[in-house]
Amino acid sequence: MTVVAAADGSALGNPGPAGWGWYVDADRWASGGWKHGTNNMGELTAVLDLLQQTADLDEDLLVLCDSQYAIKSITQWMPGWKRRGWKKGDGKPVANLEIIRALDAAMRPNVRFQWVKGHAGHELNEQADRLANAAAQAYAAGRKPEPGPGFGAVSAPAEHDFTVGGRADDDLFSLVDEPGDEEQVVALERSLLTGEVRSDPAAVAALLHPEWQEIGRSGRRWSREEMLAEIAPLTDRVELEVLDVQRLPGDLVLLVWRGVGPGSSTLRSSVWQRSGQRWQQRFHQGTPEV
Repeated sequence: MTVVAAADGSALGNPGPAGWGWYVDADRWASGGWKHGTNNMGELTAVLDLLQQTADLDEDLLVLCDSQYAIKSITQWMPGWKRRGWKKGDGKPVANLEIIRALDAAMRPNVRFQWVKGHAGHELNEQADRLANAAAQAYAAGRKPEPGPGFGAVSAPAEHDFTVGGRADDDLFSLVDEPGDEEQVVALERSLLTGEVRSDPAAVAALLHPEWQEIGRSGRRWSREEMLAEIAPLTDRVELEVLDVQRLPGDLVLLVWRGVGPGSSTLRSSVWQRSGQRWQQRFHQGTPEV
């Protein structure tokens, strides 16, 4: 028999009031958070609390996550980080190290992970997302969230008192074990969402390859010239959630991310190409998430 649970995290502002939550069923769930944290802290802590509360579980445990960062941190990158003394490939400290080390101690052979698409109607994922977001909202309102019953007769552990180390960007850049080019690409992609850059056509032009093109979320095909003529600051703030970063042959990096704005989300992919000593976006595509 396998127990199936979903784990999720949420942060208002990233960093900001943050929450985590995991859900098995109406009788087995938990949530918590902090006054100040990041989305990735929430994602990792949801898994950590679930593992700790099911430490004596004889059955297999399948953990559903919509965060590639959480899954890859635990299943792919952690052994290398540990061998290097909890350092990444460039010698920099691993982000969220307190939580990562606690996860390393809590992991066991009968635990498996599976990625699920977020905000897509998956019942368990939606429940975990609701718990994490409610916890973040509670801290934003100055109150403690409902902790939940935990897992059966096992009492909930002490509060997870983790702190934000460094900039919020450090969490997103931890999506790749070998930072550098990928880190730059994520930062440049994020800059294209800022009013400071979007209000300066020259700044945008420097980031777009001469042969740049886009297929927008409406299906319209944009040329570089059309984009530079019409680009302007976004009406609403859009949060960038990294889903995957891949190196491609020929000095290319593929970035797949989710843009989350008020009432909608869009799946986006960008191809960045090294041009001399800098990176420029070569292609971009957006698809409304349903």
